[in-house]
Amino acid sequence: METVRHDGRETAYRLTRPDAGGPTALYVHGSGATHRVWAAQYGPAGPTHPAAALDLSGHGGSGDVDTEVGPATLRAYGADVVAVASAVGADLLVGNSLGGAVVQHVLLADRVDVSAAVLAGSGAKLAVTEALRTWLAGDFECAIDALHGDDMLFHEADERTERRSRETMRAVGRAVTERDFLTCHAFDVRDRVGELDVPLLALVGEHDRLTPPFYHEYYVEHAPDATVALIEDAAHLAMVERPAAFSEAVASFFGC
Repeated sequence: METVRHDGRETAYRLTRPDAGGPTALYVHGSGATHRVWAAQYGPAGPTHPAAALDLSGHGGSGDVDTEVGPATLRAYGADVVAVASAVGADLLVGNSLGGAVVQHVLLADRVDVSAAVLAGSGAKLAVTEALRTWLAGDFECAIDALHGDDMLFHEADERTERRSRETMRAVGRAVTERDFLTCHAFDVRDRVGELDVPLLALVGEHDRLTPPFYHEYYVEHAPDATVALIEDAAHLAMVERPAAFSEAVASFFGC
């Protein structure tokens, strides 16, 4: 892992094949996750290289921040992305769920200069159910169980994949994971989607109950240049469940 120092903290990221000739993609994980959720994409079979994936503040190897949930946390996570994007010379941004919200934030704030973006399992508004918010506040294991229920994070994940996902969420911890989801709950840029002026791919697992396909269709209706693609036999973490199909869709969109 490499690190970049900014705003009084260090943000960790993994950079693979830095000498490759393709456009550089930067991957941004979602709530309660780390950069490793993108292992299939920054690995050898990924859609483009160089490739980088970061740990947002408080996740994995990155330093934490003391921010209120909502816009303040979103700005802090955005600063993480801007710092790593600058360090690696990112041409393309790929964000999942909360990571997609962060990508939209930095694009709308005009803080990065990239040629395209992928919003995977994300949306212009990311409401979180009252039940999940309650469990995150007081019964973390119940929240983890709910997120690993039918067609939530996964459609048909194998035992090893689900176990690793649960372990990662526990390692990130209740407080940071709750902060992530509450920041998602506060996120709403539906009235600004028309300002997203780079080509967008809205990529969604066909069974995703957390951010259903209609969330992604909103971009086609309201953004200047957006395309929707559906990943079959997958739910919210399509890049984990169906990495080949996910990477193929990204590569086709990026022209890699």
